[in-house]
Amino acid sequence: MFKESEKEFSFETELLKQGAYIRELAANPETAPIYLTTAFNVEDLDDLQARYDVKGFCYNRNRNPNRSTLIELMTYLEKGENSIICSSGMAAISTAVLSIVKQGDHILSDQTLYGETIDIFSKVLSGYGVDVTYVDFTDLDQVKAAVKENTKILYTETVSNPMITVVDIDAVADIAHANDAVLIVDNTFMTPVAFRPIEHGADLTVNSLTKFANGHSDAVCGALTGRADLIQKAYNLQVLLGTSADAFTSWLVQRGMRTMSLRVEKQMSNAAKLAKALEESPYVLKVNHPSLESHPQHELAKNLFKDTYGGMLSFVLPDNKEKINKFMRKLNLAHYAMTLGGYRTTISHPVMSSHYDIPEEERLKMGITYGLLRISVGIENADDLVEDFLQALEAFAE
Repeated sequence: MFKESEKEFSFETELLKQGAYIRELAANPETAPIYLTTAFNVEDLDDLQARYDVKGFCYNRNRNPNRSTLIELMTYLEKGENSIICSSGMAAISTAVLSIVKQGDHILSDQTLYGETIDIFSKVLSGYGVDVTYVDFTDLDQVKAAVKENTKILYTETVSNPMITVVDIDAVADIAHANDAVLIVDNTFMTPVAFRPIEHGADLTVNSLTKFANGHSDAVCGALTGRADLIQKAYNLQVLLGTSADAFTSWLVQRGMRTMSLRVEKQMSNAAKLAKALEESPYVLKVNHPSLESHPQHELAKNLFKDTYGGMLSFVLPDNKEKINKFMRKLNLAHYAMTLGGYRTTISHPVMSSHYDIPEEERLKMGITYGLLRISVGIENADDLVEDFLQALEAFAE
């Protein structure tokens, strides 16, 4: 046994020593234990070198069993070569980008992204001499025209937040690789249950595991998956920046992901039914969901997603704060939350949350008006959801 001794030490020393190690056989538990330890002991320097040789567990910031099992799961789901698990989706994005670009480089980004991704690009990277250009990635001619000699990254979301536009990942990947650039795709909204960007040419895929993957709104975590060489560079930087997820969060997220297929398939089905009902409401100006034939990328989405159009949608109401508030108060099932992907249906107001810091001119260019609401559809009974939204919309008739 590890550090066995017949010598009995003083009381205060034995208080630290007794029960420190598991003496009985405890291999292969039904549920993986949570490794909250910050470090793993070794017998001597030879034992330490042996750990290094097999990339074993020594210090938590470098490696942890709970992160490692989640890495294995994410790498399989996204069909990559390797992954890193980060303390948040934003940590995954920033670690990925910072591991690739340097001063003087250029990033070509879709103009419609999660607001804080735009903040990282425009407010942080610009201070380090990295140039960023934003164009509409649904217009491939714009993308081609905006590539520069120093472009290192093309960055997009599979389905944009919050406008739910759909990007032709295969075509954008071809543009990136023709110009020796890396394509990074944020796949949070679609999840690998519905779409795997790496199979369509992406080099790296980002997932905010906080959202649909975990699905229970009780853990903040992120993942970066893709080419082994790029993941190694990201991992090397992650260790220095300290963007690793902790053991308990990794365990929680992996537990949540075991039911991800069941949840997300239900959420996608519910979203399509709710989108159709909202589009037929006389009080709704516009609905953004790829399942609708009115969606500008409906045919592309049908080709990419095979009738699984995602659990996120947005819709536009008149810019009337009083009636929007009345509508929100009349809802019984959907609740306001500055997150998404949980098992309950939630709504958010992009102007006051995800895109709060984006200048109004830029927001309107994206189509984000004051009356735009984003819905993360849950796993409730679809008929109950539709009925609840329609009765709440009667606020606009009053």
